[in-house]
Amino acid sequence: MQKKRVVAVLTVVGALLLFSVPMFAQAAGSNTASETDIKLLREDIRSERKRLVAANMPLTDTEATKFWPIYDQYAAEVSKLGDTRVALIKEYAQSYDTMTDAQANDLMSRSAAIDQQFSALLLKYVPIFERVISAKKTAKWYQIDRRLDLLINLELAASIPMVDASK
Repeated sequence: MQKKRVVAVLTVVGALLLFSVPMFAQAAGSNTASETDIKLLREDIRSERKRLVAANMPLTDTEATKFWPIYDQYAAEVSKLGDTRVALIKEYAQSYDTMTDAQANDLMSRSAAIDQQFSALLLKYVPIFERVISAKKTAKWYQIDRRLDLLINLELAASIPMVDASK
């Protein structure tokens, strides 16, 4: 039953992203999202993400009182990294038609660094969560968060055009 519930919830997030994230970045000159659109989309994703974590974490009242402030701190740090990722996507979109090899190398390097920072942040919070909830519940939070991040990254990858290497 729980597995079906998680699958259903992840499907909802996937659908949310499928219809929302493509406006994040397109090739320069096409329909790009306004700053307001991007901000609202990111707020919606954060809100939905927290709702999904809440729906799938079996926390007692005592655990919840300790868990959610830490989660909010974690989410704020993730949001800052997301700001960096959004800026990188915008830069990629702006340079899409005129990208040099040096720009391509720089974008790849910075993208990989952001991925590493996300992974490091996730691992940083494991022992912090384990101080207030069990290791199994922390593992469940880790799995939920990781799956949501993978869904978001999949949608971003599907929405962002590949580098035109023929230029």
